[in-house]
Amino acid sequence: MGKLKGFVEFERSEEGLIPVRKRIKNYKEFTIKPSEDKLKKQSGRCMDCGVPFCHSGCPLGNLIPDFNDAVYHNEWEKALSILHSTNNFPEFTGRLCPAPCEAACVLGIINPPVSIEMIEKYIVERGFKEGWIKPNIPKKRSNKKIAVIGSGPAGLAAAQQLNKAGHNVEVFERDKKIGGLLRYGIPDFKMEKHVIDRRINILKKEGIKFKTNIDVGENYSIKELKKFDAIVLCTGATIKRSLPIKGSDLNGIKQAMDFLKLQNQVVDKLKKTSSILNAKGKNVIVIGGGDTGSDCIGTSNRQGAKSVTNFEIMPKPSKSRSEENPWPFWPFKLKTTSSHDEGIHREWSILTKEFVGDKDGNVTGLKTIEVEWIKKEGERPQLKEIEGSEKLWPCDLVLLALGFTGHEKSLVGQLKVLTDDRGQITTKNYQSNIPNIFSAGDMRRGQSLIVWAISEGREAAVQVDKFLTGYSNLETKEKGDLPNVR
Repeated sequence: MGKLKGFVEFERSEEGLIPVRKRIKNYKEFTIKPSEDKLKKQSGRCMDCGVPFCHSGCPLGNLIPDFNDAVYHNEWEKALSILHSTNNFPEFTGRLCPAPCEAACVLGIINPPVSIEMIEKYIVERGFKEGWIKPNIPKKRSNKKIAVIGSGPAGLAAAQQLNKAGHNVEVFERDKKIGGLLRYGIPDFKMEKHVIDRRINILKKEGIKFKTNIDVGENYSIKELKKFDAIVLCTGATIKRSLPIKGSDLNGIKQAMDFLKLQNQVVDKLKKTSSILNAKGKNVIVIGGGDTGSDCIGTSNRQGAKSVTNFEIMPKPSKSRSEENPWPFWPFKLKTTSSHDEGIHREWSILTKEFVGDKDGNVTGLKTIEVEWIKKEGERPQLKEIEGSEKLWPCDLVLLALGFTGHEKSLVGQLKVLTDDRGQITTKNYQSNIPNIFSAGDMRRGQSLIVWAISEGREAAVQVDKFLTGYSNLETKEKGDLPNVR
């Protein structure tokens, strides 16, 4: 523990932000680094908890009190070593994780929790700046070859851990660049892509081979794939949920991930912008109130949208925890992101009934109705439409941020891997019905968080290593009944 009464003496502090009017002019990250003194004081707020619930709140089991103590005592390289012992990519989670660890922070019962995510980010950034993060090249190689399909956070974590164990790892990615959701789903204003490239360069030097523009089962044969000693499927949950109502085929109704991916490719100079997938001068309605919807809001404002409105079918959350949602579980309370602060009109408890278009087939509006959720004891809440609350909303672009229903079935079908009634790969200890085929991340557990994907990749790597050698020295984390955030 850093400072005995630090949690009493110091208040919670967070990163500063570049003002809205400046940051929406580009797609760069807009956080302002806090001073080293502020980071030290924030680390000093970490309490001498009898049971550090932040450990169980974090899907990776990060040793949070330990790296906080190291930062407080100005032992930054030690802090980095502690952080890397459980987390392969803290530069990703330090920017993108919703921080379930903070929700489980004991201090959070009576005061704002420790700014754990911020501390994590600046530990790893200090590590890159000082040159402490170097390739960890195995001293000895096995004769085992492993194929990792998909280069998102689960695939990258599995690949690095298996390479660390001395196996020969090849990562296959169907897009032009490595990163999966990290590269093509996360806007640059939340994480610039040189952050990914910096880490990939480390992984390459460690000996991992990356093959892009490879769609396994399409332009790479299953026969060739089966020559590997083990296969780890990490292709994510990429089937987008649609909204099958009248008018859904009108021009101007687009999936959020198509919209976000193109903009990321434009920023990366891989493609040119498209007027169809651009919000400039348009009245935009984003359907879906999660993080993807928030990313669409921030992107629309940067593209110069005339207006941006956000629909959410669920009721407006309270600003604090309810009795049904106690600490240390994830708090289902009102979340206002930096994108919301940039300009948005939000509507809750609203259901889209129909899309309206003109004679040329272009969307011109949405018909909605307000709803309420009726809950009877012992039953799931039921949706009830409120009579007389119908409304027509004019719009030129609709972005569907409704989540994903699962993974694409082609590759799984060709490999004859079994799935459950939710369409997710059936596994035991990450191993499928075919002994040398494993799976991790959203493909296995369903749509979830980046921090869960990294955790899944690490845990799957342990099981693959055991399968190939009979034992494993790779780090693992025994998961109990952890708070699950989806």
